[in-house]
Formats: sequence, structure tokens, C-alpha cells
Amino acid sequence: MVHVGLNEKVHEPTKLAAVFDALVNQGFSAQEILRDIDVAPGQVHSPRTRISLKQLMGAYQNAIALSADRHLPYRIGTTIHLSTYGMYGYALLCCPDFRRAMEFAARYHALAAPLAAIEFREERDGAIWHIEPTTHAVADRRLYRFIAELQIGVHISLMRDIMGTGFTPRHISLAYREADDFALTAELVGCEIRFAQPANQILFDAKWLDQAATLGNRTTYPTVLALCDELLDDLKLRSGTAGKIRAILLRDIANPPTFAATAKLLNASTRSLRRQLQQQGISFRGLLDELRTQLALKFLRNTDMANDDIALALGFSDAANFRRAFHRWTDKSPSEVRAE
Repeated sequence: MVHVGLNEKVHEPTKLAAVFDALVNQGFSAQEILRDIDVAPGQVHSPRTRISLKQLMGAYQNAIALSADRHLPYRIGTTIHLSTYGMYGYALLCCPDFRRAMEFAARYHALAAPLAAIEFREERDGAIWHIEPTTHAVADRRLYRFIAELQIGVHISLMRDIMGTGFTPRHISLAYREADDFALTAELVGCEIRFAQPANQILFDAKWLDQAATLGNRTTYPTVLALCDELLDDLKLRSGTAGKIRAILLRDIANPPTFAATAKLLNASTRSLRRQLQQQGISFRGLLDELRTQLALKFLRNTDMANDDIALALGFSDAANFRRAFHRWTDKSPSEVRAE
């Protein structure tokens, strides 16, 4: 599991863009929509932009303050489709069966800038998605409801993309009472809405999972699954303690600080820092090797740099040492990568 801090700018702006577009269509200005979240209008739809969960929460809170649309969070959620999510969405489309798609969605949810935890299970003839907004939203009940209803909209939109437009839940349960400002309705969603329930859940007939995945591809799926694994690994490298160390190492990868020096820069003891890395499933040496691998692949594939120059840039004494390390990292030689 990847644990990302609230202030870490590692997420694509997919959901921020959905909120922005919905409010622009309602006549609100970019300045109003983006107030106090430190994102410029030109960055909202840029693939290079990375935002934090705190910034996304700020956009949601602005939406709550601005719009009187009773169905706004759900409407925003339903504008998000598989194509919006890049490789994550494409992998969902390629899943060879719908049960695998549900499993994939839960396992790789960290790639979708999550402000809610999700779980999937089957019970008898029913299938259930459990949705619980992040603990950061619990204190603000309106934000909690906004996140829950937006995520329900996302889920229903994606399941209709995968299973067909006829997909309809059996019922939706919400862990709060119906409110006056915004709320789901049976007419909007197409199924019964039950308020003041123990949990937020989407329940649907399990028979939907037995249908043929007409767009699934058993050949393509393992490939895109591997790419999503790489995206998760990259997210792990950019977040938490590993992300902080990564930033320090990238300042001068040719002359990286020692583990002890890095701990001092982070105002931590070596014991505490080692424990934090262990919790993220990575070591200092593994992180350094991972960064060097990424940079080496970039140099080999996108530049004409000689092996001697790459070795120098990555902190190796000579090309021979670099070649040995590169083969250990990738099971390939630099020349094999250049020839790909």
C-alpha cells in the first residue's frame, strides 16, 4: 500500500480539472474556483502538473461554497471516465473479466488521487463497493458528504464504461442523513438511496460480474499491469520519507550524501529514518539504485551520452563499474538498451 501525505504534490490533476470544468460551465471564474489552492488556471489541465490531496480538498471546499447545484458532486464524478485516468483507466478496460477489474480498481486506487478508501467484496448474489472518505474530511461533514457522493459518481461512471451504459446499482447506502444543500436522489442515480446507514456502499447484482468483458484483452493486460506497477513504484518514490530522500539525492546524484548525512538533513536519527523507510518497503541503497536506474535509462534512450559520461553523471568512478551496476539493476547491458 502507498501512503501519501496530505501536502505531497504527487497526483495528476484529473479530479481538480473535473471540478474546474463543472464550475466554469456554471459561470464561475477561474479565480473563484482556484482560490487559496496555489494552482494557476493554465496548470489545471496540464499533464505536467502535480497536486496534493490538500489542494484537491481545497477545490472541493470552494465548490461547496460557490455552487447551489444539489447534485454537483455526483455530476462531477460522472464526468470522469476511463479515458480520463490514462494508464490506470486503460488497464481497467483491458481486464479480461469484470471481477479482475474490480480487484484492479481497489489495488491501484492510489493512482487516482484518492480522498476516499475503497473496498470491494461479494456477498451471496450481491457485490458491494465500500467507500469511506479520508480521515482528513471527517471533521468537515459537508466535505465528507461531497467526497462520498463524488466518488460514488466516479464508480458508477467507470462501471458503466466497463460493463455498459445499462449498469445500475441495486441500491446505495450513505452513512449520513439527507441534507438540504446537496444530496443523491433515486431519480439522479437510477436506484434507491438509503440514508443514515452504517456505511457508504454501492450494492449491485453480482450477475453483472459474470458478463463477458468484450473489451478485455488477455494479451495486453499483463503489459499494462506492469506499467501500473511502475507508476505505483514511482508514486512511492515521490511520497513520504522516500520522497524527501529522493529530492535530497537528486540535488547531486553524482555525489550523494551518506545515509547518516541524509538523516541529519531531515532532522531525524538514523534509526528513525531506517524504520520509516522499512515501513514504505524500501531501503536507502535501494532508493539510490532506483534513481540511478531511472536516470541511466533516460540517458541511454534519449541522449547520445557516452557510457563514460553517464558513469560520471551518476557518481561511478568509470564506465566499467557503471556497466556492472546497470546489469545488476536491469539484467541488461547499456548497449542492449540503446538498441531497443
